[in-house]
Amino acid sequence: MSAETADADADPLTARPPRETPTQAPMYQRDPWRRRYRLNLALTDLFSLTWVVYGTQLLWFGLGNVQLATGRDSRISDLSYWVFSAILIVTWMWALSFVDSRSDRVIGTGSQEYVRIADASFRLFGTVAIIAFLTQIDVARGYLLISLPLGILVLIFTRWMWRQWLVAQRSRGLYSANVLLVGSLPSVTQLAREFGRSPSAGYRVVGACVPNGKIADVIPGTEIPVMGHVGDVTRALQVTGADTVAITSADDLPADKVKQISWSLEAGRQHLVLAPSIIDIAGPRLHTRPVAGLPLIHVETPKFSRGQSFLKRSVDLVAASVGVILLSPLLAFLMIAVRLSSDGPIFFRQTRIGFRGREFTMIKFRSMVVNAEDLLEQLAAQERDSGNEVLFKMKNDPRVTPIGRVMRKFSLDELPQLFNVIGGSMSLVGPRPPLPSEVAVYADHVHRRFLAKPGITGLWQVSGRSSLSWEESVRLDLSYVENWTLLGDFVILGKTARAALAPGETAA
Repeated sequence: MSAETADADADPLTARPPRETPTQAPMYQRDPWRRRYRLNLALTDLFSLTWVVYGTQLLWFGLGNVQLATGRDSRISDLSYWVFSAILIVTWMWALSFVDSRSDRVIGTGSQEYVRIADASFRLFGTVAIIAFLTQIDVARGYLLISLPLGILVLIFTRWMWRQWLVAQRSRGLYSANVLLVGSLPSVTQLAREFGRSPSAGYRVVGACVPNGKIADVIPGTEIPVMGHVGDVTRALQVTGADTVAITSADDLPADKVKQISWSLEAGRQHLVLAPSIIDIAGPRLHTRPVAGLPLIHVETPKFSRGQSFLKRSVDLVAASVGVILLSPLLAFLMIAVRLSSDGPIFFRQTRIGFRGREFTMIKFRSMVVNAEDLLEQLAAQERDSGNEVLFKMKNDPRVTPIGRVMRKFSLDELPQLFNVIGGSMSLVGPRPPLPSEVAVYADHVHRRFLAKPGITGLWQVSGRSSLSWEESVRLDLSYVENWTLLGDFVILGKTARAALAPGETAA
């Protein structure tokens, strides 16, 4: 009896699916992209560390065969720095492998890859310092102090370069995990939409198994084929070539079915992912705690401590003050340009809603004609069917002046908001500052945006700006508020600077 017939005869809800044997070749050829990518990273890491460590040695000691000073311990023979550098490179490579810095679970998105690089490097050099102290080996401090930060910077830069290449490949559907979704139809549809929104995460949905699913159907609103019901996971894996099973709703599966699915997966090559229904929660707030054999996921509520508030305010105040000083010639030029280009005041002042729902006056360079507010209602009526019923956004807005169009394209009209930051009503990074009329139609959950000060830029701006729908804007703002980190602010500021220097079609 063939394996396919045996599969059909077995009860999919009670029997443990058979493991694939050498005679059961999968119908879809797997692409071993993970191994290739890890090899590329390892070769680049080796080249980078060799360049950094030996470059530092030559910079510090020159071309001579300098020996390590072994102190008073006669049991330790002299060791050339050429050999010590080679040992340092090998152990550094091992440390990067030990912390799984090249794992496919951390590459492509998020900061975990870079955090692991820095962590492994600091731990290695700390260990070297301890061993040198205990054995009284006098390793040149300058040699170590240059190698460590330079090595981390070069490693992170090369990994970042590889990430840009990987993201480009993933946008074409390559170098991604082939995912089979399993669960209820609504949960599968939601997760498929989230994966489609973020291709850089590396999950490409190739099929779905849903209760009472019929082969050849598709998930509503997508082109994802239904591969059968939840008992057809093993066959669906063979047909689609999926290497990852994402279970989106265990409530629709029979008891022990999740465990049976995990048994059927090929160890080391196929993976199981449990996707909870809650979304937009950052990793630091999620903690897995096994209790009585149950992998409970703890989601901590957002914390806004005094220390975090003080740190964010300090960075805002220093950065905004330095920014005003450095940009003062540009600010003066724009003031003159606005004054000469059209009648009206230089600055545009508008009431916005900020921290904890308080009103404040936001200032910008005037980029529109003087009677722009009078024309707003007429233009808004034309745009109500544009997909964003709360925010008014219009391409080629006729109210914008010629100089205003240039300022808006490069976000120069927002520079006076640095004074709002210095005054404390705004932050450099935060949710979008809404108008009172917008707040009047907010749903209750949207008011969580006011847990943080509004920002000159934010996650909403670097993720699409004027092309975003209202739901996407809210989702990004709430995600920022609930998962704030200082490192995340720096990342957003970097993306904002890049977007301002090279604005795309979403700039408005």
